[in-house]
Amino acid sequence: MTYQLFIGDRAYSSWSLRGWLLFERFGIPVSTTMVDFSDEKSWEQVKGFAPARTVPTLITPEGAVVSESIAIAEELASRHPEAGVWPVDPKARAVARTLTAEMHAGFGALREMCPMNLRVAYTDFTPNDAVVADLRRLDLIWDHARQAKIGDGPWLLGDYSAADAFFAPVAARIAGYGLRVSPSAQAYVDAHLSDLAFRRWRAMGLVRGEDLPWYRRDFAKGSWPGPEPMTAQIANGPSENATCPYSGDPSVDFLTIEGRVFGFCNPFCRDKTMADPAAWPAFMKIYQS
Repeated sequence: MTYQLFIGDRAYSSWSLRGWLLFERFGIPVSTTMVDFSDEKSWEQVKGFAPARTVPTLITPEGAVVSESIAIAEELASRHPEAGVWPVDPKARAVARTLTAEMHAGFGALREMCPMNLRVAYTDFTPNDAVVADLRRLDLIWDHARQAKIGDGPWLLGDYSAADAFFAPVAARIAGYGLRVSPSAQAYVDAHLSDLAFRRWRAMGLVRGEDLPWYRRDFAKGSWPGPEPMTAQIANGPSENATCPYSGDPSVDFLTIEGRVFGFCNPFCRDKTMADPAAWPAFMKIYQS
């Protein structure tokens, strides 16, 4: 038995993004099940795993239920010390844990006023004083983290850690609502927007799940500020590759890029690739061959 992770709609569920990144970014295999946010009783989809009532919820191989993302981070760090969930350096590790705990418990104004929505980018949102205070706090603690940074990586403590997984949805909010932060904070936001794991999550969120009205905000919309994806379109076969780059099953659904046709085993594999082809190393291996 492997880990089983219940997540919410990828476009909206910020906590699920954190939980998923803890597996994806640290190379820990997991089976993922999406809870349908369009169902008002979505909690019933995990009620068989008491006492879980939220997403993400992790079921360990032994059947333990871990239903808080910060607990998931600590459990994975204990079980997989080689994965690098926390920095090895004691000072950097302490700073990472402090920032992660503050993110887990704080920034209520930013959460309330700017719910994560990876399908849109707003251009005329004006933050209130409480949101501005949250943004200034982010400027402060992110700069504080860099004082303990080990190495030259773009992340808070150098290499990617659980702290960065927890702040990924914050970066999405800053980007999606056009919020102003310091230049160093903006560089950190841009690192998240360019991160291939983050881009894969967003690509899946763009193509699976309904547009939910309770997340909608009445602001003018613009282009997503992350890297511009390669242009791809649905196509007819045959394709260059006989099997899907992800499953190895026969290619039955197709897309085209620059006149070349590539195949996938189902519409979701095709559509998530079409949303951001360069985010998927398995596909790019075929594309670049």
